[in-house]
Amino acid sequence: MTDHATVLPSSGGRTKFLVGGIVLLAAVAYLIVSNLLNQQEYFITVNDLVARSEELTMSERTIRVSGAVIGESISFDGQTLSFDIAHVPASAAEITDEGGLAEVLHQAVNDPAAQRIQVVLYNEPMPELLQHEAQAIVTGELGADGVFYADELLLKCPTRYDEAVPQQAELP
Repeated sequence: MTDHATVLPSSGGRTKFLVGGIVLLAAVAYLIVSNLLNQQEYFITVNDLVARSEELTMSERTIRVSGAVIGESISFDGQTLSFDIAHVPASAAEITDEGGLAEVLHQAVNDPAAQRIQVVLYNEPMPELLQHEAQAIVTGELGADGVFYADELLLKCPTRYDEAVPQQAELP
């Protein structure tokens, strides 16, 4: 009779595989989270931007701000577009309570006490929808000089909402 030694598989190989898998998963998770944090945009109101200007100037975060365009401040020289926006509420419920978007935009540009910021865009064409009381949504960074340097501009024309205001005002 021959003596056959039973060879049990070593658990060391399985452990190395598990440790390697965990390290790989942790590295992938870290890369995903750090990438999301670096590309994160903060959506704030003009009031928030003004109140947190020192903090937001020091950060290199991309910020998205919404406001009502003040028509008399629009300036375009072919290369540089600048205009001011006034604070509008961020909450849809608050906008509805105040009579709808057209009414909120109208009130914002006619309120001399409303917070305002200057927005500047470089090397962009003059948008057709950029007009008095339009809603502007700008994405960019706040400069140390208090000017918001935008990389992207989205506009909502106020005339789209004019017909909805009387209906909203009639609601109890």
